[in-house]
Amino acid sequence: MARYVVHVRTPLPPDEAFAYMADLTNFATWDPGVERVDQVDGDGAGPDASFDVAVKTVGRTMTLRYDTVTYDAPDTVVAFAENGLLSSHDTISVEADGSGSVVTYDAVLKLKGLLRLADPLLGLTFDRIGDRAAAGLIEALEGERVPEPAS
Repeated sequence: MARYVVHVRTPLPPDEAFAYMADLTNFATWDPGVERVDQVDGDGAGPDASFDVAVKTVGRTMTLRYDTVTYDAPDTVVAFAENGLLSSHDTISVEADGSGSVVTYDAVLKLKGLLRLADPLLGLTFDRIGDRAAAGLIEALEGERVPEPAS
């Protein structure tokens, strides 16, 4: 299992930050590892939304179908994808912070079957991928990386 968590303070109010993050089509604008995102169910963000997310892997593109499994606006959205190789569980939460908000992106990637033996290597690779995505997210939210917010 590999996990990457980033907390970004943004001047966006919570409802705007949540709306941006919950619409997974925006992944392609801030995550350099995402080639494109197509919505396949629903109309924008929401509890019935599903998205095909094409991610760049070594030498090819892999498409993962992310289904929204939790949608609690304007606080939390959880998306889950799974194929024969791996599962991805992404939790996005938004908390008010003064006139802005703090967005937390928590991604957990699990390899399946014999590939689980490569989990230690996946963790190292996922950290690099996560750092690039975090930089894009910070730029998109016009924010800054912060330590875990006090709840």
